[in-house]
Amino acid sequence: MTIRLWPRSLAARTAWVLLLGLIVVQGAGLTIHALDRLDVQRLAQARDIAVRVISLYRTMALTDPPRRAAVLADLHRGSNLVPALSASPPDPDLPEMPGPEQRLIRINLNLVPLGAPQIRWREMVIYGGRFWQRAVVGMRLPDGEWLNVKVALEPLRPWHSPTFLAAFVLMTAAAAMLTLWAVRRLTAPVRTLAEAARALGLDVNAPPLPEDGPTEVAVAAVAFNTMAARIRRFVEDRTELLTAIGHDLRTPITRLKLRAEFVEDDEQRGKILADLEELEAMVSATLAFGRDSRTSEPVSAIDLAELLQTILDEAGDARPGMEDKLTYDGPAHRTVRARSLSLKRVFVNLVANAMNYGGSAAVRLADGGPGLAVVEIEDNGPGIPPGELDRVFEPFHRGEPSRNRETGGVGLGLPIARNIMRAHGGDVTLANRPGGGAKATVTLPV
Repeated sequence: MTIRLWPRSLAARTAWVLLLGLIVVQGAGLTIHALDRLDVQRLAQARDIAVRVISLYRTMALTDPPRRAAVLADLHRGSNLVPALSASPPDPDLPEMPGPEQRLIRINLNLVPLGAPQIRWREMVIYGGRFWQRAVVGMRLPDGEWLNVKVALEPLRPWHSPTFLAAFVLMTAAAAMLTLWAVRRLTAPVRTLAEAARALGLDVNAPPLPEDGPTEVAVAAVAFNTMAARIRRFVEDRTELLTAIGHDLRTPITRLKLRAEFVEDDEQRGKILADLEELEAMVSATLAFGRDSRTSEPVSAIDLAELLQTILDEAGDARPGMEDKLTYDGPAHRTVRARSLSLKRVFVNLVANAMNYGGSAAVRLADGGPGLAVVEIEDNGPGIPPGELDRVFEPFHRGEPSRNRETGGVGLGLPIARNIMRAHGGDVTLANRPGGGAKATVTLPV
């Protein structure tokens, strides 16, 4: 199983980048904070060493040499400081302290006042690894004796604060929540635009977007509404053109029919009337195509399974003796939201095509995924040439020569079916079955 670290949505990606940036910034801030606290603690420890060591040194320098050991033993010096008097410098059981730390201690030792210039030390050595763990300071008194002081210091704690962790968690959580809120708020117009585009695909007369909000959002909304208005105008112009042509052709067709009755040649009269009937059928189909494009039928809840079974029952009544050729496979009930009359026309056309071309219609209703219903209508006919699978959805295009006007109409059934389903947010596709025959697949959002 592949784990997707990079999210798909714009809001999730933006939030991911901002939160990652927040983590990096917080990490950098914590590092700087820790380094600063280490420097402060180093300085404080160096100052503490200097004050305590100089205090011991000044006392020993002002005390007579025979009394120094007794005075040193009586001094209160703490458990982490061990002084000793010696005729030699301290035994270097530790390496010499690194330069930066040694300079810091030497500077602080020189900053602490001694009181009298004549008691200043003659020589100083400092040993130790990193001085905040353990250090040895040797200072030579004016008379030549050495005061050697061993200092044990607590380790540095850059995070040692009772409120630091709570404050850090609180700040991080507040920044993360603010980031998520801001991302969701800023990407809301994108979701609104996507929903408006989807609504426009389902219904060309969908309400326009509100043209308010930030400048960029308002400009995008104006452009989208302008595009939607042009699409509506184009669809209306095309529909009105088709409807006007179809309506205006009916009168001359009727006159030609009347005049054809006066033709004495029976054969010629029959041919003329047949051509006029075909022409009238094309005009009627064109008018129906226009009505379907301009329909304003409301969307309602429909039991798709019952609708399919009703269509199959009606098809069986219209073709006595062929009821066993009409089968249904699927659940007993499946509710979808659609325009009932338009949806019925789609499946009536597809079932009729399957019966006319293949002599049977096997209807199957299934789930096509989350929020999607799939209806498959199969027949046992000769199938469709591969090059015609898409062309049959073009207006006034009929399939292979065997599908004549008596069986195939004028070539508007499948275009009307596809237009209706795409207006519902679905689609209609055709394919050839491996074992022979054709299969129409209808997808419909529930």
